[in-house]
Parts: sequence; structure tokens; C-alpha cells
Amino acid sequence: MDAVIDYQLTSGHADWPRLRDSAQWADNSGFGAIWVVDHLAGSSMGGKQSYEAFTWLGAMAAITERIELGSLVTNVWNRSIGTSIIGAATVAEISQRRFWFGVGAGTSPSSAFAWEQKAVNAAVEPSMVRRHDRVEQLLDLSARMWGEAADDYPTFIAPRVTPLKIVGVNSVRLSRIAALKADGINVAWRHPRRNEFLKACREHAPSSGFEWTTYVPYDPALFDEEHPTRREMASLGITRIILLEAGVPQVH
Repeated sequence: MDAVIDYQLTSGHADWPRLRDSAQWADNSGFGAIWVVDHLAGSSMGGKQSYEAFTWLGAMAAITERIELGSLVTNVWNRSIGTSIIGAATVAEISQRRFWFGVGAGTSPSSAFAWEQKAVNAAVEPSMVRRHDRVEQLLDLSARMWGEAADDYPTFIAPRVTPLKIVGVNSVRLSRIAALKADGINVAWRHPRRNEFLKACREHAPSSGFEWTTYVPYDPALFDEEHPTRREMASLGITRIILLEAGVPQVH
């Protein structure tokens, strides 16, 4: 099956009117979904500002009609895990479309991204084990709230279109967690351990209904299924290709 092509936006290089127009362009251009990053400050993505992810997604839900929406990735330390789950459910309910709930373990204290969390007193967890544990806790809680124990959460939002949980991985352990507890995996196409992560996930993932997603810088050449990179992606079973626009978003 051919991979679906998605579009990812950052907010550091454009104001809302431009981002709105870009979202509507993507909605009319056949992309499967729009994804947004979850950063607190613009310079982390080379920009001058950064919109809060779920606020921005809610606005895009209101001004688009067809395209699905997603977060790539929700940093599990930027909010309580319950708040992130409710944010994803809210966007799904407003849009009445599938929400792609991409989640990630957050940064280490030594990462270049850590400063933005420190600046607003958000947690920066030094232990990789604890960072991965928190992803697992989010996946477990969302499974209860949206399914197996929903009656224990009366009046919490229960989206009619249940979000799909995608784990952005940076380790073999996260790859296994994705396989066992999520609906899909996301890897950076240029990550040097990409194939190792995919292999570890494949050892435990269900044989069908699992999403194999990757992100790569925006390149119109990748619309061509015969492009060498597209062929390599197909050989690895990639089902969704997310084209990341790190600069000024596209509008045509």
C-alpha cells in the first residue's frame, strides 16, 4: 500500500494568518494530516516565537474541513499527562476527525532543547528510564480514559473519534513500548539508528493496523513514489511520511 503524505508545521517563522492559510492549503492539497511541533520557545526551531500546540491545533480544527490533525511530538513533561490526554481528546472532538496523538519522552538536561523548559520551570528529567516511564504512563492512562475504564472517568471528554497514539522513539525500549501500547511508531528518517528502532518495534507490534511513520524535511520530490528515498521507505514498511516544514510554511 502506498504511504500517506502528511505535512508538519512550525510556528516560529510566520504569524497566524500565514499559518491559517497554510493549513487551508494543506487541507485542499490532498495531504492526509497536518502535524505541529510542541515547543515552548521559537528559537528551538530557529524561529522567533512558538504557539502552544493544542491551542494552535484547536484553531486549525475550526478552519479546516477534511484534513486530520496531529502533534509530533507532545512532550510529556510540558504538561501533566492527563492535561495532554484531554488536549488531544478536545482537538479530536472539535474537528470530528482522527487526531494523531504523537508523544515523546522529552529532553535530557544536556540537550539544546532543555533551556526552554528550564526557563518556565518545567521539569527536565535527567533519567532516561523515568522519561520513558512517563510515556508509558500516558499511554496506559489514555487507554483507560478512552476505552477499558472510561466509566471511571465520568464527565471527562470522551472523543467520538478516538485519537491514535504514535510514539516518537529515540531508543529500543521506546520502540518496544510503542509496539505494545500504542497505535504506531515515529522515527526520524535521518536518525542513525532508524532501522534498529524499526526492527525492535516490529518484533512486538501487531501484524496489522499498526502505523509506521517517519518525518523528513519538506521536499516536493518526495511526492514521487519512484524517488529513491520513497522506495527505501516502502521497503521498510513506512505507512505515513511526514514532511516537516521548518521555515516559512507553504501557501500556493
